[in-house]
Amino acid sequence: MDIRSTRAAVTGGASGLGLATARALLAGGARVALLDLNADAGAAAVAELGSAASFHRVNVASESAVDAAIGDAVERMGGLDVAVSCAGIATPRRMLGKDGAMPGEFFRKMVEVNLVGTLLVSKAAAAAMQRNPPNADGERGVIVMTASVAAFDGQIGQVAYSASKGGVVGMTLPMARELASSGIRVVTIAPGIFLTPMLAGLPAEAQASLGKQVPFPPRLGRPEEFAKLVQSIVENPMLNGETIRLDGAIRMAPR
Repeated sequence: MDIRSTRAAVTGGASGLGLATARALLAGGARVALLDLNADAGAAAVAELGSAASFHRVNVASESAVDAAIGDAVERMGGLDVAVSCAGIATPRRMLGKDGAMPGEFFRKMVEVNLVGTLLVSKAAAAAMQRNPPNADGERGVIVMTASVAAFDGQIGQVAYSASKGGVVGMTLPMARELASSGIRVVTIAPGIFLTPMLAGLPAEAQASLGKQVPFPPRLGRPEEFAKLVQSIVENPMLNGETIRLDGAIRMAPR
């Protein structure tokens, strides 16, 4: 798919991986709708990115809110070709910690935001993409979901997070198979340790220590490197039904 003619929606688009993705798509000529819960960050992002970008406040765990935000984005851009889900939470918590057993509500919220939220965005986007005329390859849209290396080698304290991201990996292939008849591709990215706003708040020494855990390059991943992979997925029609680790060959230790 030619990025120059695309209309994209990016959740978590006001910061981190989502904002980097929005910048890359816009630089390639796309129009982009930023979907995020943080209205202040969203307004600041749109002020930076210009008139080809718009902001739509949304809680991805709410089906009605997602449907409304995707609908607004489609109306503004005249359609939707690409959907990238970057919204998520990653708070660590042990099942049995010093403050007692993990509350079920903690697990439930993690799954609702990271897994259910990704599904809600993807199915709303797919419904909009299904109305697109196919391109020369018969393609109508591309859905990119974000998992994590924690889906495969989660650490102590990541039971909830790993479960939510493992669910994203698990639905990638069946979603791609189901949407194939509509000409919609589905690919998931599983990032390793990236310099997101959460990690950016750590001292430089802590960031360097985390980076050294990566075999090569021995540093934290950069959001623009995530965005480059999104671009490649959009542009390469043979990428479909796959989860791609973007991690510098790291395999996480138990803790």
